[in-house]
Amino acid sequence: MTEDRRALPTVAVTMGDPAGVGPEVVARTFAEEGFQRENHAVIVGDAGILGRAISLLGLPLSMNVIGGVSEARFEPGIADVITRSELPMDLPFGKLDARAGDAAFEYVRHATSLALEGEVDAVATAPLNKEAIHLAGHEYPGHTEILADLTGTRDYAMMLVSEDLRVIHVSTHVPLREAIELVQPERELAVIRLAHETLRKLGIEEPRIAVAGLNPHAGENGLFGEEDERLIRPAVERAREEGIDASGPYPPDTIFSRARKGEFDIVVVQYHDQGHIPVKLSGFETGVNVTVGLPFFRTSVDHGTAFDIAGTGMADHRSMKAAIELARELSGRIARR
Repeated sequence: MTEDRRALPTVAVTMGDPAGVGPEVVARTFAEEGFQRENHAVIVGDAGILGRAISLLGLPLSMNVIGGVSEARFEPGIADVITRSELPMDLPFGKLDARAGDAAFEYVRHATSLALEGEVDAVATAPLNKEAIHLAGHEYPGHTEILADLTGTRDYAMMLVSEDLRVIHVSTHVPLREAIELVQPERELAVIRLAHETLRKLGIEEPRIAVAGLNPHAGENGLFGEEDERLIRPAVERAREEGIDASGPYPPDTIFSRARKGEFDIVVVQYHDQGHIPVKLSGFETGVNVTVGLPFFRTSVDHGTAFDIAGTGMADHRSMKAAIELARELSGRIARR
C-alpha cells in the first residue's frame, strides 16, 4: 500500500441484510472500474455470502479475507472483507430470517467499534431489514437508532442528501401521530444546531437553514393548526439569537423547490415522509442517508433491502457507491480542516 493510499480516509462498508440486495450492491460497487483507486474501503460482512453475490453477478472481483483493517490491501479487483458471520450458502434470498437479522446487526456493531477505535474514519451501510433484526432480538427502529445507542449519542438526526437537495429530520421511524407529538421547541433547536454544525464541517461557513412547517401552509397563522407558531417558530427565533441563519417555518409545499433552486442549503423537516419524498423524487438512485451528531460520519443507501429482487441481479448499486464516496468526502473534509 502506497503512502498516497494511506492518506485516504478509510471507510467501513457494512454488507446489510445477507438475504437482501446488500451483498449485491456492495459487490457491484467494489467491482466497478476505478472505484478502488479512489476509495479506501473495507467490507464488514460475510465472506461466503459476498462470494455468492460475486458469483451470481459474474463480477471480476476476488476477496481478501482479513482479521483487521491493517491487513487490507486496497487493490483494484480485490475486496478486503472482515467476516463477522458464517451463514449457510443456501440462505434464502428475499426472506425474513433471524440469522440474517442478527448478522446485519453484528456488521453494524463491529463497524461502529472500528470507527470509535480510530481504525476507520467513517461508516457506510447497506440496508438492513427492521423485521429481521427484531426477530433476532434487537429492538431498534433502524440504523440511526442502533448507531446512537452504540455510541451513546443523545442529539442526532438523519440527513438525506441528493444532488440538489439536503434535508434533516426532526423525527424519522415513528408513527405519524407520535411524530406530531415530537415537534417540540427543544428538539427543533437541537436539529437546527446539528444542521448548522454539519454544514460548517462540510465547508459551508454560513449555512442557510430553512425550517419546514408541520401543517398545511405552515399553519396559516393558526387557521390550520397552532404547532407551527407555538412550537416551531420559537426554536427558529432562538437559533437566530445564537447567530444561526435559520428561518421559517415555511409552507411544506413550496420550501423544497426554493431549496433546490439554491435559496437555502438545507431544510429541517418535521417527519419521515416530509423529507424522504422530495429527496427520492430529486434523485432516488443516488440519494444518500447521513446520520449526523455521531462521533463519526455514517452514510447509507437511501433504499431498503428490496427482498422482491434479491438474488435476481437487478439491484442498482449507484446509491451504495454514492454513500461510500460521500463518507470518504465527509471524513476527508474533517481531516483537512
